[in-house]
Amino acid sequence: MDLSTGYLGLKLRSPLVASSSPFCKDIGNILRLEDSGASAVVLHSLFEEQIQVESGELDRFLTETSDSYGEAVSYFPEMTSYNFGPEPYLNHLRKAKESVDIPVIGSLNGVSTGGWIRYAQMMEQAGADAIELNIYYLPTELEMPSGKVEEMYFDLVSHVKASVRIPVAVKLGPFFTAFAHLATRLDAAGADGLVLFNRFYQPDFDLEALEVVPNLMLSDSQELRLRLHWTALLYNRIRPDLAITGGVHTAEDAVKGVMAGARCTMMTSALLRHGIPYLEKVEEDLLDWMEEHEYESIGQMRGSMSSQSVAEPAAFERANYMKVLSSYALKPATR
Repeated sequence: MDLSTGYLGLKLRSPLVASSSPFCKDIGNILRLEDSGASAVVLHSLFEEQIQVESGELDRFLTETSDSYGEAVSYFPEMTSYNFGPEPYLNHLRKAKESVDIPVIGSLNGVSTGGWIRYAQMMEQAGADAIELNIYYLPTELEMPSGKVEEMYFDLVSHVKASVRIPVAVKLGPFFTAFAHLATRLDAAGADGLVLFNRFYQPDFDLEALEVVPNLMLSDSQELRLRLHWTALLYNRIRPDLAITGGVHTAEDAVKGVMAGARCTMMTSALLRHGIPYLEKVEEDLLDWMEEHEYESIGQMRGSMSSQSVAEPAAFERANYMKVLSSYALKPATR
């Protein structure tokens, strides 16, 4: 059976891609991801804030401490514990490319053009096979209209796309008024792929300390449904490749993603929960499923459950709303 697929013009041995995670900070882990069957790896993100902090703090250092004693080098800022600064990130990318044969996709996380264009170019020079723009923006300003938010996305994509020759994918959140139109505009801006969807990490309240605290919850397969919905609606209606991330935990999840129309399905939470070798089991289960259901290739099943292929496309739209609600049967009340 042929598991191969294409994504962003890259040839992948299977639709199973390791998405951005702390695993990607270590070259040994990237090697293990390749050995376990990952067909590509998306590196952890270089954050816009890190570019800004490095630039701003370096300017301050040069201005305020240029005449200080030799130990003033200790005043250089430390980057966040999660990630590297820009230069170490680029060195890590180069080493990753030298170490594995699978595609390595760089990731930029932010929302403004700023230093992104320069670092996108530097990622390309470092050997990245593609760039994933992880646009993580929460418009909290009361005066910010939705149209301006979307224009920021289009401007960012068009500027980055014009600055590099390698493919550019855009990782998006689902919270847009007219997501289909947004996808069309990103297509026009030059995006080569759309990654659906980013998971916004929302803080929790510590009621004892009365503090707002970060709270990371790993995904589960239930989160896949929103991704399937929009992938199935957009398949064959826009030019960019579609990738699903968030909620891919099993071979069946990967099959659903491909049938909706995804070129690849990306995994993070499942690997964090079960370990890198879990990829081998997912691939084995995928092959077993295809054999049992008599599929010869990934291409044969792609898009077979999209809105253009199913017998009742209204299942993806409002016409199915009342049917879903009426499908739930209440159990008789008991005392």
